[in-house]
Amino acid sequence: MGINRRDFLKGAAGSGLLLAADASPALAFGPRTPKELPPDAVGILFDSTLCIGCNVCVFRCKQANAHMALRPEFNVPIGNLKIHDTPLGLSADTLTVIKLYKHDDGNHSFIKHQCMHCIDPACVSACPVTAFTKDPKTGIVKFCKRVCIGCRYCQVACPFVAIGFKWDEPFPEMVRCQLCDHLIPLGKYAACCSYCPTGAALYGRAADLRKEASRRLDLEYGEPYRFPVNHIESGRKSFRPAAKYYPNIYGDTEGGGLQVMVLAGVSPLRLGFPDIPDVSNAAVSEGVFKTIYKWFAAPIILLGALVYLAYRNTEEYRKPKDEDD
Repeated sequence: MGINRRDFLKGAAGSGLLLAADASPALAFGPRTPKELPPDAVGILFDSTLCIGCNVCVFRCKQANAHMALRPEFNVPIGNLKIHDTPLGLSADTLTVIKLYKHDDGNHSFIKHQCMHCIDPACVSACPVTAFTKDPKTGIVKFCKRVCIGCRYCQVACPFVAIGFKWDEPFPEMVRCQLCDHLIPLGKYAACCSYCPTGAALYGRAADLRKEASRRLDLEYGEPYRFPVNHIESGRKSFRPAAKYYPNIYGDTEGGGLQVMVLAGVSPLRLGFPDIPDVSNAAVSEGVFKTIYKWFAAPIILLGALVYLAYRNTEEYRKPKDEDD
């Protein structure tokens, strides 16, 4: 028994719709399970109320990462001389930067910008060749230039605009902070923290840094307290009255959590940080795409829709013509 073209098109369209309907339970769009912070993950707690804007961290960062050929940026010359590194923001030559924010009440805040080493990083999710990876022990987001194809999807995905690109190189590459992971085997840690004279940038285990941040938020304004400097486990301590903090640890929940956290006297949103949801972009996008392509639901639905459109658009040509025509 044969089958004509009309019956074939009907059957193909119907089969596609039935298969799509069968896969409908899998099409419940939503974010995938959030990733968790590794127990020994490291990070930085930056306390803006302790920063004096000395830029030692910027200089020491470039010094410690000399293998990346980070050049000084002369954006603010002194007279006719260019003698001081004055980056205006993160770039292919600047992995961390201190910015000054002036407030309407006459006060000001210094803030440190860098890669925030997200617990669930969008750059890792967006990279099509796994040039970006997350260390399972330290949680540090690492970059392998040998694998990178220069698509710059990571730049688009990063909510902190923390990834630079060496446009003027014959073989350009992505550049970003890696928390001086090359110093860890030498028993050292991030240069921006190890040389910070005030303790504004504090290095250590991310879980311990979060506890320290919570401790500071619980202090009464003006209450004297001691706090660690450079490394949370170091014996070096400093002493000061408690600052008046904005009641939020930026990075505690934002974007699924960050390993670089911020305390400040004003909302971090007024200091150049983005207002991002608690669910990471990576969890949302991967959840949607994996749902769409589970059991090839998307191709089946698309095929069924195309078959139906082809059938409908050619239906008038299959109708018998009137005798008067």
